[in-house]
Amino acid sequence: MAASRTGWKNRLAAWWAERVPVSGVQLRELTNEPVPNHLKKWWFALGGTPAYLFLIQVFTGILLAFYYQPSPLTAYESVAYITRHAEYGWYFRSLHKWGATFMIAAVILHQMRVYFTGAYRRPRELNWVIGMCLLLCTLLLGFTGYSLVYEQLSYWGAQVAANLSEAVPLAGSVLKHLLLGGPEYNERTLARFYVIHAAVLPVTLILLLAIHIAFVRLHGVTELRFEDEEQTEPRYYNFFPDHLYTELCIGLVLMILLSALATIFPAVMGPKANPLETPEVIKPEWFFYVVFRWLKLFSLTTAIVSAGFIVAAMFLWPWIDALLIRLTGNREISTYIGVVATILLTGMTIYEALVEH
Repeated sequence: MAASRTGWKNRLAAWWAERVPVSGVQLRELTNEPVPNHLKKWWFALGGTPAYLFLIQVFTGILLAFYYQPSPLTAYESVAYITRHAEYGWYFRSLHKWGATFMIAAVILHQMRVYFTGAYRRPRELNWVIGMCLLLCTLLLGFTGYSLVYEQLSYWGAQVAANLSEAVPLAGSVLKHLLLGGPEYNERTLARFYVIHAAVLPVTLILLLAIHIAFVRLHGVTELRFEDEEQTEPRYYNFFPDHLYTELCIGLVLMILLSALATIFPAVMGPKANPLETPEVIKPEWFFYVVFRWLKLFSLTTAIVSAGFIVAAMFLWPWIDALLIRLTGNREISTYIGVVATILLTGMTIYEALVEH
């Protein structure tokens, strides 16, 4: 009996080896990239966190898509059905909402970590640009997802975004038409948001993520050394299984936290969109608070143009940083600028969250 089982296993192993000619040793060599020792500190291992959260968003988004109907006549009612009647619909919608919040926060924190550790410098400039594209894609996913609910605030938030697009010099009218599917918000707008949110942006993000990981594999992870590290301690450790365990632990903690938040603070339904009634207070989601406050500080055109220059500077920062170092001779100049920028951005976000309008 034992001999027959052994023979069956050997035949199955031979069948598999013939069709998938990759041995265990080859697989370990392929995945076992040396990981710098500083990634044992979880706050430096934020690169995998947004990817894990993105998988949660894809899974929950597919479940929500079975019920969601992207039309002004049916969108609000379909979300209400998910929230109130579909089995576990409230949980998966809440998980999707909290997952989006965490994903945006994780991408921002990861980009900040890369900035403050100088990991964008030569030869990793192009990967910084890819990271900025990933950040913009994530923010657009948050905006389009929020707009799909067709609540009063999400509808008027989309209107504000359309007006801001129109204020962009030269390309304003084209951008607004691309966003809304016409000169004004119409019956095709939600369907357009849905396609952008559920197809265009996720595919774009996956392609960018593949390029981003490829660059990381080609250049390796920027190595950092800390004063509290023993000099005799190994500088690297194995990706598999050591670093994989770290990522799995982070994923488990995130899943528990997201489930707790989805249960304790579930997503609710606001008033249905009414194009004839403008709310007294219109506010975007928290990740656009700083932009909303910036618009209130200047005229519309000035705010749009200056914000465009800031975003362009963020994309080009590796080269701006190199120029600043040559001019000042100080390699920490970008750190000082980053600290000031972080304080301003955080302060504006908190202030916008506290004020009524």
